[in-house]
Amino acid sequence: MTKNGHSNAAYVSDHADKLELAEKGQKNKAIVAKDPDYNPYHHREVEHPTTNSETLFHLLKGSLGTGILAMPNAFRNSGYITGSIGTIVIGFICTFCIHQLVKAQYELCRRKKMPSMNYPMVAETAMGEGPKFFRFFAPYIGTVVNTFLLIYQLGTCCVYVVFVASNIKAIVDAVADTNIDVRLCMIIILLPLILINWVRNLKYLAPFSTLANAITMVSFGIICYYIFREPVTTEGKDAFGKPSNFPLFFGTVLFALEAIGVILPLENEMKTPQKFGGSCGVLNVSMVLIVFLYVGMGLFGYLNYGSAVLGSITLNMPEHEVLSMCVKGMLAFAIYITHGLACYVAIDITWNDYVAKRLGAQRNALFWEYAVRTVLVLITFLLAVAIPNLELFISLFGALCLSALGLAFPALIQICTHWYQTKGIGKAWLVLSNFVLIIVGILGLVIGTYTSLKEIVLTFSE
Repeated sequence: MTKNGHSNAAYVSDHADKLELAEKGQKNKAIVAKDPDYNPYHHREVEHPTTNSETLFHLLKGSLGTGILAMPNAFRNSGYITGSIGTIVIGFICTFCIHQLVKAQYELCRRKKMPSMNYPMVAETAMGEGPKFFRFFAPYIGTVVNTFLLIYQLGTCCVYVVFVASNIKAIVDAVADTNIDVRLCMIIILLPLILINWVRNLKYLAPFSTLANAITMVSFGIICYYIFREPVTTEGKDAFGKPSNFPLFFGTVLFALEAIGVILPLENEMKTPQKFGGSCGVLNVSMVLIVFLYVGMGLFGYLNYGSAVLGSITLNMPEHEVLSMCVKGMLAFAIYITHGLACYVAIDITWNDYVAKRLGAQRNALFWEYAVRTVLVLITFLLAVAIPNLELFISLFGALCLSALGLAFPALIQICTHWYQTKGIGKAWLVLSNFVLIIVGILGLVIGTYTSLKEIVLTFSE
């Protein structure tokens, strides 16, 4: 499970493919094999397996979204030197944790003789394999993981609502020479958001997603033109930000980089899943490229606009230039299309895993499904109306959800998976290294969430 920027866990990708994979991962059933030397990779039956390059492309596209557009603002909180180094370090840690999760899934699948697992299933199985203390929590950890995934996806949708409305407001203000309330723009787009989330089959959204991807690539090219059309300079820019602002930077980078929710579905659908890991595997290559792009956008975007940089770099572009307004409009359209795709995961978890099971078989099931879809959109809409601040939303949900999903849970899963298979120095290193990651994840969650909420309260009171 894009995120991301993140995971997203991202808005400018062909999410239709990835979310279909996530749906398959949620519903994947255990297939018990009889041979003793069980290799999960040999027992996966995938209808349309993806190649290495296709998986790489999915990961890259899934990271080029609202997260990367928020990176200059992240660098404003950290400073350009701290931001550059910090993004690389966080990218390395995130990549390491993803490797941990993928390896744990393989080992648990081998033991349980199952071809693949989704994230909640991996967590539940690992806790059941770990120390006795953790086994008590095994039946509940899957629900905890699903809850974090649900909150993250709804948070991503909140970011999308604010992004679309903010860019529409920028266009209207420039054309009509006025200053309308961004909340009015949110009300205008509410009905279209509900309608696009009533689309029950992702295949109907796939052509629009492809169009959105093409639009986004063109838009990024134009954004780079605006960044580099004037010489960038370090004059007046902070090399090192205030320590008190670092949690905001940390949350934003996590939101931008992490795509933890779709990692296992993508790996499970590969033709050669053994090529996903490794020093030159799909994951490492994609993460190196992603971190390079994020450092570049954050660094040069901040050096161009300095302390005036906003939650999305598009909002810093010239107000009255036609080209600038076109970029804002195109990206607003791309985000609007992707809202239905991003909310699909939240709908899938809420409806299939909880509501539908409670309702059981009845005639009005379709009505209640549409009701759930509408309620989830209204939740994201009301949160966006209450706090229409793009950068604080991104930082909040990055710190709250991805610190747990991307850092703490994979480390805990690794400890439980190998608890009884390691001894001596190996066990000491297993516990120490992963305990450090768990502490980082918990600190990121607590401090990052507290800092973001404090900033939201200050903004709301003002």
